[in-house]
Amino acid sequence: MAGHSQFKNIMFRKGKQDKMRSKIFSKLAREITVAAKAGVPDPSANARLRLAIQNARAENLPKDNIERAIKKAAGAEGGNFDNVRYEGYGPGGVAIIVEALTDNRNRTASNVRSHFTKLAGHMGETNSVSFMFARVGEVTYLPAKISADAIMDAAIDAGADDVASDETSHVVTCAFESIGEVSATLAAKFGEAESIKIVWKPNVMAPIAEIEKAETLMKLLDLLNEEDDVQMVFTNAEMSDEVAAKLNPEE
Repeated sequence: MAGHSQFKNIMFRKGKQDKMRSKIFSKLAREITVAAKAGVPDPSANARLRLAIQNARAENLPKDNIERAIKKAAGAEGGNFDNVRYEGYGPGGVAIIVEALTDNRNRTASNVRSHFTKLAGHMGETNSVSFMFARVGEVTYLPAKISADAIMDAAIDAGADDVASDETSHVVTCAFESIGEVSATLAAKFGEAESIKIVWKPNVMAPIAEIEKAETLMKLLDLLNEEDDVQMVFTNAEMSDEVAAKLNPEE
């Protein structure tokens, strides 16, 4: 019976991963369509579209899906989507920023608010938590073929603000207005980046030392990320090593 239970557990995890991957693909395709519709369907002349395509490729979105999403922008089925930001607090006073692309603001706001309410949080007004974050660009490279010193020198020359390197990645941070120029300069030297994103980077962290609050927060973040209209979720949560180990006992 133990073997059977383990098999079911593996299948459940795979099913969840497949479901999340499908949602990620849908979100990437939506961003491509909206970017193409907001400008021109040529990535060389549309910085937002170029960025959306780069991130889609980094997540292995098939080429056919990318082309279909661009073509969709020219038709009525492309829809009219608005960029919306929601802000609020989660368990333990953690600040949360939710970015969405929606064709129905009432529906999206209601769904997001419901998740906050059910899991020990509450939504706030616009700018109620964003003052604790900085809007920055992040360009990520894998460290296999680039040394920390090399990318640091190149990033400084490109006008970036900072580089954080570890065994898994080099993350270059820059002003979000400069992300196009910085990413293009690095691409000319090192090739295409693993990802290029505009993110909310916390300036003030909220420590979480209780496993119960950490588990509730993770449930809230999962539910927000599962929303079709939600594109990105950011938080200033900082979990202790002990809490992180309990949340991920197999790591």
